[in-house]
Order: sequence, then structure tokens, then C-alpha cells
Amino acid sequence: QVSPEQVILSHSPLRLFSQFHQKCMLVAGQGPVEENALNLGFKHVVTIEALRKAYPLLDMVDQSRRPKELPPPATGFPTIEGVILFGEPVRWETSLQLIIDVLLSNGNPGVELQDIPYPHLPVLACNMDLLWMAEAKMPRFGHGTFLLCLENIYKKVTGRELKYEALIGKPSPVTYRYAEYLIKQQAEKQGWKSPIRRLYAVGDNPMSDVYGANLYNNYLKSAHQNQVQAGVKRSPEAASPQTEDHLELRKDCNNSVESCESILVCTGVYRHNADDPRNTEECTTGTVFHGHRDFCFDPSLVEASYIVQDVNDAVQLAFKKENWS
Repeated sequence: QVSPEQVILSHSPLRLFSQFHQKCMLVAGQGPVEENALNLGFKHVVTIEALRKAYPLLDMVDQSRRPKELPPPATGFPTIEGVILFGEPVRWETSLQLIIDVLLSNGNPGVELQDIPYPHLPVLACNMDLLWMAEAKMPRFGHGTFLLCLENIYKKVTGRELKYEALIGKPSPVTYRYAEYLIKQQAEKQGWKSPIRRLYAVGDNPMSDVYGANLYNNYLKSAHQNQVQAGVKRSPEAASPQTEDHLELRKDCNNSVESCESILVCTGVYRHNADDPRNTEECTTGTVFHGHRDFCFDPSLVEASYIVQDVNDAVQLAFKKENWS
């Protein structure tokens, strides 16, 4: 039976962003986003719908939803101190408008706009997939597409780049760092004495699973080399800006892990030597990069350490590499 500590969702690492847990956070997405935020430790949460209800004049794209009469001014509504983007919302025009309003007004969208603050309020985004495959013959928009819209609107309006406090979910190093943290907790519960030196990341998507594992492997190598050479935990160039600046992991992860091996399986998105053109090398090394703006593309990052048929073979490979077979 799998315990909650063994499952990582795209938003799970937000548990460790404790510096935001007491702040009033606007949450966007669909499904139980308010409940998810509270379960992750956030104490003061405002939904897009609650914000729209407090300030109905902000949401003006859909003419049928415009207020028929001038509403009374909102009173007692809290100042928003940060934004959490869980996933793609349903009404994109409403979420795009209100999130931009919050960033431009420094969390007070009911007041007259003065100087536009920059840096803007902290933005935490989960799940960066531009597209995803459903039952349709063509890929569907993912949260990465919504983020692309938000980034370009903000830049068009302000002339400045939208900045993220953290990008969470594969292929972000934050997610792999959090996985390392949970693995070490599991090892401690099992009474393991030997430090964990190698991680194995198994997945079927070169652009997310393999890319993220290799990116984290590069971070581990840089951090370890820097630690050996200079006797310090971390250097600015050793990691992505979002890797652990805001995570209280240093006391829990003592950099004993030295590598993260990527294992690509052939039972999902990736099909080894298949005739489907979506699975050819061109899909991962072509000129069109579907990754997020803040992750520069490197063809070497989508090359898996190992390619096996399925997850069982991947586990057996890890056992063999660790001399457990």
C-alpha cells in the first residue's frame, strides 16, 4: 500500500514553502484548489471566484456576466500577498485579467492604479506542460499554455518580464529535490544507515521525465563538485534559481546524493523505434522547444541514461546497478 509520503503531485513541494503559508494567497486553477492549498499548509487563501465576487467590475470580457448595476465598494477584503497557479483554469479570460490586476495593483485590485510595482508579488506556478495528449487526435492546451499567455500579457502591459518565485513540477529541479527529501525520510524510517548516493528517475516522456532527471543530475554534479572544491553547500551557478533558495531542505538533504540516473520506458509517450513520427528523435531534438520559457533547451538533457521496455525492467536495472539483484 502506497502512503501519502510516497506520492508526489505537481504541487506537493509547496509544503516546504513555509515562508508563504501565513500570507494571503490568490489561488488559480480548477478543482478543489482552495482545499489543496489548505492541505499544503497555506492558512489564508482567496480564490479567483471570491476575488471576482468582491470586485465584479474587474471581469468585463463576457458581456453576459457584467453587473447590471454599479455594485457597492468592497469592504474588508484582504490585501493579496502572492499568487499560486495550480493548473489551467476554466475561464481563461477571467483568470488572466484578475491575476494581472492583482500583480499591477500590488494585491489591491479595488484601488485606482498608481505606479506599477516591480518586482511584483511572488508567483508560484505548478505544472508547466504546454500540451498534453487526451482522446483527441491533436494535443490539448496544458497549464504551460496558460502561463505563456500570462507572461506575454504582463510583458506587453508593463514592458517587464513576469518572474516566478518558483516553478514546480517536472522538469523543475524543485520537484526532484523534494523527491530526494521524501526518499531520505523513507530511508530513515526503514532504519537505513548508509547514505543514499544515487537516485533513479523512471518515466516515459523524454521532454519532462528525462529532461528533469538529467537537469537535476547536472545540479547534483555541480553542487557536489563545488562542495568538494570549496567546502560549501551550494554556489549560485550550481543550480536553477528556483532549486532551493526558498526551500528548507539544507538541514534535511546533506548533499550525500551524487547523481540522478534517468531511465526511459517504452510503454507510454515514448516508443522505441516505432514508426509513429511523434516518437522519432526529431520530436525531442527539433527546433521547436515546448518547454517553459525559463528552462533553456539542451538536446543532451533528453537523452536517457538507460532505455528499457517497462517499469519492471527499470526496477530490475536499478537493483542490478545497486548490487541488490
